[in-house]
Amino acid sequence: MKIPFYKYESSREAHSNVSDVLDGDVLNQVAELEKDFALYTGAKFALATSHGTSALHLAMLALDLKRGDKIVCSVNTHPNVPEVVRHFDAEPAFIDIDSTAYNIDLDKLEVYLQEHESKKLKAVIVTHIAGQSCDLDRLYAMAKTYHIKIVEDASEALGATYNGNKIGSTGADITCFDFSSHLKKNICNGGMLVSNSEEIIDRAKLIGLHAMEKDENSLSYIYDIVDIGYDYTMSQLDAAYIRAQIKEQDENLKRIKEIANIYNDALSSVEHVTIPETISDEHPFSLYIVKIDKNRDSFALELKKEGVEVGLHYIPLHFLTYYKNKYMLKINNYPVALISYQQVMSLPIYSSMSDKDVEFVINKVKYVASTRV
Repeated sequence: MKIPFYKYESSREAHSNVSDVLDGDVLNQVAELEKDFALYTGAKFALATSHGTSALHLAMLALDLKRGDKIVCSVNTHPNVPEVVRHFDAEPAFIDIDSTAYNIDLDKLEVYLQEHESKKLKAVIVTHIAGQSCDLDRLYAMAKTYHIKIVEDASEALGATYNGNKIGSTGADITCFDFSSHLKKNICNGGMLVSNSEEIIDRAKLIGLHAMEKDENSLSYIYDIVDIGYDYTMSQLDAAYIRAQIKEQDENLKRIKEIANIYNDALSSVEHVTIPETISDEHPFSLYIVKIDKNRDSFALELKKEGVEVGLHYIPLHFLTYYKNKYMLKINNYPVALISYQQVMSLPIYSSMSDKDVEFVINKVKYVASTRV
């Protein structure tokens, strides 16, 4: 028996939607997905993109990011976050994390904003690790004080809530989602950019399709190009499949929370293993992140031999050759991220796991833990 880190979900409705596209149905699945997604999250506007990274890149374009501008982000995030910044020859600035949720440390962020107030400082990109957000009210208050934009990386936060409101409608300038996020590769690709700003969404729509303008009353092949754009469009097939996933997400999250509770009960007293600390009962457990007190990689390798695949979220950016060399970063520059990186790993958690699958993971974790000295 083997338990992969993630398996994509495929429902009858997803198959039906895809069949409609293949059969030449005239329904615009992308447009329908955008409507469905705006309704689901509570955001005013939603724009589908080819993948999550393109949503982040398009967000930077919508903010008119330029050479020399600065974007602040957590040092514990996927490389696509600073990557989209560097493609503008702009500069990412990294902030250490809190030791509980592994999100950006708001105290350290505020100190940075106080010390680096400048017109060049454009935005903060905040990643919701495991779908659990930081204190967003405080974050939005900082944004007003220091006149910066907030972009939320919600790759693991689809369906997650903050104070009862779904991520995407809580107050960020732009929120970006990824339907095939790091280590959770789906059968399809896709991203979504949501905003309550019509100006931002109109700019993103224009740039997202080659900055092409057409006169709807003219011939379809007549167009003009009014800026430098790119092609970030989602395919009809991807949109058809993802539409079904959106309808099923809340039910899937219920099952994921059930699994998290089973893990919590079974692993809370296991030596060498620390279960997640939750800062809110709204934690969606998109990832189930445990700490191993020593030799995390050895522990993970033993689990792999026993048939359990685990993940890591993430390798801190200052460990990666490009950013380490580019910004002359030292390993000890971000001590909380360093300690967390040495200990954390994510156990498999997804709605299609059976109780038998979950029990298998628990037993293997207990077994490997029992071999530690």
